[in-house]
Amino acid sequence: MPEAKIRRIRKAVFPAAGLGTRFLPATKAQPKEMLPLVDKPIIQYGVEEAVESGIDDIVIVTGRGKNSIEDHFDVSFELERMLEEKGKTDLLAVVREVSDLIHVSYVRQKEALGLGHAVLATESLVGEQPFAVLLADDVIDAPVPVMRQMLDVHAATGASVVAVEKIPGDAISSYGVIQLSEAGAGFEPHQFLGPVFRMSDVVEKPKLADAPSDLAVVGRYILTPGIFKHLKRIGRGAGGEIQLTDAMRALAQEEPMYALQFQGRRHDTGDKLGFLQATVELALQREDLGAAFRQYLHGLQL
Repeated sequence: MPEAKIRRIRKAVFPAAGLGTRFLPATKAQPKEMLPLVDKPIIQYGVEEAVESGIDDIVIVTGRGKNSIEDHFDVSFELERMLEEKGKTDLLAVVREVSDLIHVSYVRQKEALGLGHAVLATESLVGEQPFAVLLADDVIDAPVPVMRQMLDVHAATGASVVAVEKIPGDAISSYGVIQLSEAGAGFEPHQFLGPVFRMSDVVEKPKLADAPSDLAVVGRYILTPGIFKHLKRIGRGAGGEIQLTDAMRALAQEEPMYALQFQGRRHDTGDKLGFLQATVELALQREDLGAAFRQYLHGLQL
């Protein structure tokens, strides 16, 4: 696609209306997206990734009991005044940085009908332009933000892009798996930070023997506005929900779609073990905590 016709990605959608049942009872009274990894809620890592990638217009899809997400990204006048009066300028800067990060809009998903339904709920705010989708559960530690890596692919193609990683063995059956196009991607091997593939289909949660590849879609997408008409057409799929994967399959029959095997380490914080692993690894990277925490871990009798 000619450079002049490729629109810059300005909006990022964060679906955050899920019930977080895997983390009950902790999520009975607070959203799973607000569970802290060290000292920041899960969703903030994704928002910071979007901002560092050059996107600062955020659309968050919420539901009942999610008011704390809105409060977190809002200005807290009382807290800021108290910190200022007590001379706690370092904490004041941290608090203000959160509210200054982004321009944020909220859409209420009144009924939890799946990821596709959450994305469809943002159509009026997204409009006729390509947009990003980030699933906060996937916290990805990367030298270059994964969304930035994907934006580079989109800038070269003008097409939809999904992030993929290799998943070994039977674990592949928990993911949407891409089928590679026979046409190939047509890029030089080192044009992007990771390999880029032209994709022709996505198969949702296949058995290992039926998986079309070992490349699974993870929680980062760049989608063209054509996705919305397919989300409206497909109706409810597996589990009685509107599946984003079904709409992507239809979109791939109409226009090119690409998959980027990103460079970085993904933590699935929607899983308890993944949440604990992310907490440990992110804490070890912190200048203020890493050395002492590493010493503590070495001292454990494991």
